Amino acid sequence: MIPLRDENPSRSVPFVNIALILANISVFIYQSFLIPGGAEPLFFRLGCIPYEFSHFVDIHPPALVPVPLTILTAMFMHGGWIHLLSNMLYLWIFGDNIEDRLGHLRYLSFYVLCGLIASLFHIFTNLNSQVPSLGASGAIAGVMGAYMVLFPKARIRTLLILVVFIQVVRIPAIIVLGYWILIQVLSGFAEFGSRTGSGIAWFAHIGGFVAGFVLITIMRKRRR
Repeated sequence: MIPLRDENPSRSVPFVNIALILANISVFIYQSFLIPGGAEPLFFRLGCIPYEFSHFVDIHPPALVPVPLTILTAMFMHGGWIHLLSNMLYLWIFGDNIEDRLGHLRYLSFYVLCGLIASLFHIFTNLNSQVPSLGASGAIAGVMGAYMVLFPKARIRTLLILVVFIQVVRIPAIIVLGYWILIQVLSGFAEFGSRTGSGIAWFAHIGGFVAGFVLITIMRKRRR
């Protein structure tokens, strides 16, 4: 299932959500085309490396910012076009409604908090990994968790692919997002402890989703 758009219009212009999307795209263009030597060295200098947090060291090559801040810098870096575009699609579909409900500044705080918690989940489940974790997917998972709480019945236009059956259908958000988080949980535990995993930070997705699910009940504005 690939969500294409929701049928849940927001009442305000999602300035922060648009800014986040533009920031991610800008960083990707910079890391891909404007850095001598390519992006990979930058991944190790600005990506979130669990080993550095669990062992309190800055392994070579040294980070360009204090190691704790790499949790934040990693949220704006992506490993490729597919990684970037899939993340931005989900953020575009679900982020505007959460910003509408929280307000602009509160939404920004919510987004960053979800991303930080997602990274901590990844670190604690991969303590000795020296592979840098990149991407906004943990924070976006938090947005999706919040959407599931606030708008479970909202209709999502979804590209459904079942072998030879390909159709755009309208599916309630609770099913689309429930299916997504189920895949993350099953995949995460299937690869847990494996040295030959897919390289996807499943537990960052799970942690971000849970964070968004919980934080939205605390941070959302109460309506009369």
